[in-house]
Amino acid sequence: MEELQTLVLTTLDRDNVIEDTKNLKSTQGNALDQLAVLGVLNSLKSKDMLDYTPLTYEYWRLTGEGEQLAKEGSHEARVFAAIPAGEEGLAIKQLQSILGATAKIGQGNAFKKKWIAKKGDNLVRCVDTIEDQTQKDLQQIQSTGQLQDTKTLNDLKKRKLVEKQKTTSYKVTKGPEFALEVKKEATDITYEMLQSGEWKTASFKKYNFDAVGVPPAGGHLHPLMKVRQEFREIFFEMGFEEMATNCFAESSFWNFDALFQPQQHPARDAHDTFFLKDPATTDRFPRDLMERIKVTHENGGDTGSTGYNYVWKEEDAGKMLLRTHTTAVSSNMLYKLAEKTKELGEFRPAKYFSIDRVFRNETVDATHLAEFHQIEGVIADKNLTLGDLIGFMDVFFKKMGMEKIRFKPTYNPYTEPSMEIFSYHKGLKKWVEIGNSGMFRPEMLLPLGLPPDVRVIAWGLGLERPTMIKYGISNIRDLLGHKVKIDMIKEYPICRLDKKMGKELAGINDDEE
Repeated sequence: MEELQTLVLTTLDRDNVIEDTKNLKSTQGNALDQLAVLGVLNSLKSKDMLDYTPLTYEYWRLTGEGEQLAKEGSHEARVFAAIPAGEEGLAIKQLQSILGATAKIGQGNAFKKKWIAKKGDNLVRCVDTIEDQTQKDLQQIQSTGQLQDTKTLNDLKKRKLVEKQKTTSYKVTKGPEFALEVKKEATDITYEMLQSGEWKTASFKKYNFDAVGVPPAGGHLHPLMKVRQEFREIFFEMGFEEMATNCFAESSFWNFDALFQPQQHPARDAHDTFFLKDPATTDRFPRDLMERIKVTHENGGDTGSTGYNYVWKEEDAGKMLLRTHTTAVSSNMLYKLAEKTKELGEFRPAKYFSIDRVFRNETVDATHLAEFHQIEGVIADKNLTLGDLIGFMDVFFKKMGMEKIRFKPTYNPYTEPSMEIFSYHKGLKKWVEIGNSGMFRPEMLLPLGLPPDVRVIAWGLGLERPTMIKYGISNIRDLLGHKVKIDMIKEYPICRLDKKMGKELAGINDDEE
């Protein structure tokens, strides 16, 4: 390769142009393989050292039989040579034993040329001497690849003595970056180049955007996404509408204040929540809604509550953060539902759900991450009761195969009453918490603008725990985060949240039913 490259460059430097690369010879004096020449030309052209133009030639070459006739003579000439001079001639059978297959072919052509004649059972000569033009034509084609007589060429082609071939060589000219030495081109910017500043003067290899790349392998869904899709199917089956949760950054207003969570609540401390530095604050929330929420926090407003009896500050509500729960999205959706109710002049029940990532300033360990997924469902309708919430929970978890469900009173800032959801785990022989639920407080709903007789029930659970149980993962850091193995994502099967999944969540073996 380097030898051929040097030959091309030195020849081009000497002659300024290479009219035809087929005239180039190797150091041993042999003709060059034009495919190898093309490889060198393409390499040098990519560096702008030269340019080239293809030269296509058509030529004739001898077949195997043609090469034999060019060496030994045509069939008809060999038949003539086998027949002795004189009137006696040679018996036809004897000719066939001497020449074999050539005898039959040669006889016909010799008869046409009137070189021989048949006399009884013998063949005799009709002329004293002959000129084997076929052999001469084949020898000329063998040496030059060409023959001027088109008719003769076609006859030789019909006899399958010659065949047409194409060859490509190249005319080569100098390029703008022509040089006798090839500069080594870098393929990528390296760390050392950036450190030394070499990248500023380095010569980089051009990208070939027309090159065929490696076909990409098929994508693979993360186990969390597989389980997430199964939960989505349950929600859709029950008539829910999915909320848009594609904005991780949220204001404290929607994340806390709209949920009637006081500004001095511990969850709003930097030890529990990730606050943003840029942008650190926002005022992009409805001003009329802000005033209603401010009054509700301070003295309860028109909700019948006494509020929290403190001075509510807009600057605290404007602090930007990574949302700590998807209920921030639910509060925004309920506000839009209230605005739609005013526009239509009537309230229409709604069911919303979301499954997406939330962020807490947690210490990372085998069961906790600073980010995780929350599954949340919200139903808004008139005169809903706690019984509706319990009934819905019962149906939802039965669709997952979890038959034994129990509820326990608890406290949440924005729901009253509130309930923790438990399922009996036979393996641990105790009830295990699997979610949280409640009815949104009037102090949250009325400022949003919903009619007084509208109630909202809500509930939620994590996505990671069901996924870890389904796929037998004991450390959450093996499921989500920078330590996750790509092979694990490729190998895990699809997820089906059937009754077996519910048993696994509850710790029930098939033989325990």
